[in-house]
Amino acid sequence: MSKRNHLGKVKTGKDVVALNIIAYTFCGVMALMCLVPFLMILAGSFSSETAITQNGFSLWVQDFSFEAYKTVFRDPSVVFKAYGVTICLTAFGTIVGLLLQTMTAYVLSRKDFEWRNGFSFFFYFTTLFSGGLVPTFVLYTQTLNLQDNYLALLLPLVFSVYNLLIMKSYITAIPDSLIDAAKIDGCGEVRTLFQVIMPLIQPALATVGLFIALAYWNDWYNAMLYIKSEDKYPLQYFLYQQVNNIEAYKKLISNNAVNSSVVSAMSLPTQTLKMALTIVVTGPIILAFPMVQKYFVQGITIGAVKG
Repeated sequence: MSKRNHLGKVKTGKDVVALNIIAYTFCGVMALMCLVPFLMILAGSFSSETAITQNGFSLWVQDFSFEAYKTVFRDPSVVFKAYGVTICLTAFGTIVGLLLQTMTAYVLSRKDFEWRNGFSFFFYFTTLFSGGLVPTFVLYTQTLNLQDNYLALLLPLVFSVYNLLIMKSYITAIPDSLIDAAKIDGCGEVRTLFQVIMPLIQPALATVGLFIALAYWNDWYNAMLYIKSEDKYPLQYFLYQQVNNIEAYKKLISNNAVNSSVVSAMSLPTQTLKMALTIVVTGPIILAFPMVQKYFVQGITIGAVKG
C-alpha cells in the first residue's frame, strides 16, 4: 500500500512496485510483438527480391534495393490519383457516416420515441440475415445504376449497425435531465443533438469515426465489383491490381510464354512489392491513429463501468 512520509511524499509499497513491474513488462512485450512484424515488413520492402527468395524475411535489410518502390511508383500520377480517390472517399464517408449514425442513435435512445423498439429490432435483424451478394450487386448496378460510380464505393460502408450500437450505448448513458434542460431553454431536437449531445460523446465519435475511416481506407472489394474505369480506382484496389499483374507476368515467364532472357522471374519484385505496398497503404492511416488514440480506449469500453 502507499503511505506518506514526513515530507508529504507518497511512499509506494513493494506490492505496488512489483505489480507495476509486471504490468509494464507485459505491455512492453506485447508492444514489441506488434512492432516486430512491422519492422520485418519495412526491412523487406527495401530488400531485393532475390535475397528474400533465397534467405527469407529478416529484421534487417538484405541487399538494399528500391526496386519494389520503383514498381509501385512507376507512374506516380496514377498512384497519387488513387490516393486522392481514397482520401476523398474516406473523409466524406466518415463525415456522412458519423452524421447518419449519430442522428439514428440519438433517435433510438430517446424513451419518448414510440417506435424505437421496432426500429431497433429492424436494425438488429440486418446483422443476422442479409440479402447476399447477388441481390446487392443487382441493386447497385441495375436498380440504382451505380456501375462505375463513386457512390458504389461510398454507400455500402456509410452505415454500420455495429457502430450504431456503440453510439446508442454512449448516448443512452447521458442523463435525461440534460435533454430536459435543453428543452426548457428552448432547444429543438436538432440543436439539442449538435450543441448538447455531441460535445458529450466525443470518445464515441472518435472511435466510430476511426472504424468508418479504416473501413473506407482498406476497401478494395467494392471497387472490384462496381468500378471499371482505372482513373476511379481507390488506392487499395489499384495496388491489388499491381500485385496481380506482377504475379500473372511471373507465371508467363515460368511457362516460357515470355522470353526468359529478357527478364528473370526471380528478379520480379513480388514479395518485396507486397511489403512496399503495405508501407504505402498503412502509412497515412497510422499517422491518423494518434489523434484519436486518447478517445479510443474510452470509446471502445463504453458501458463497462457506469457511475
